[in-house]
Amino acid sequence: MSKAFTRENEDAGDDDDEMVALPAIPAGTKNYITPAGFRRMKDEYKQLWEVERPVLVQTISWAASNGDRSENGDYIYGKKRLREIDRRLRFLAKRLENSEVVDPVKRQGCEQVFFGATVTVFHGDGVERTYSIVGVDEADVSRGLISWVSPLARTLLKARPDDEVRLKLPEGIEELVVVNVRYKSIEL
Repeated sequence: MSKAFTRENEDAGDDDDEMVALPAIPAGTKNYITPAGFRRMKDEYKQLWEVERPVLVQTISWAASNGDRSENGDYIYGKKRLREIDRRLRFLAKRLENSEVVDPVKRQGCEQVFFGATVTVFHGDGVERTYSIVGVDEADVSRGLISWVSPLARTLLKARPDDEVRLKLPEGIEELVVVNVRYKSIEL
């Protein structure tokens, strides 16, 4: 067995240890996602598949043609990056395939909290905050985008304006009051 082949397999094993935990979707449920989130995932897939991967394959082919691969940085790091891209492509393909796009705009007029709702909540600490309930792949708490499987979103589901809900936290229970529920286009 050649040294290059052995080295490549050792690198492949290292990648498995570096895998990042992906957001889980509860078993038996669909991968709900907003139109903007679906579009963003499709665009990322297209960019990786049609632009980044072909350029990288060309670089790896060029580096492989230079001879000794054991100390060829372009080849070694190119192969590693290619594995990362292929892993991401598989993930995106699976998520896109299992997605159910839910457009919040089509729910206008609904007063109950469901997926895609933008909810204004009065917290027990006296602060009013607004959250939009989105898919697991779209969540960004710093921007007020919370996953529909998060404890806060699950607490808010089916609530209406002026409803009081109880959010279970590690330090106790927080009383929340739903101030407003609206459905609008959510941009990421």
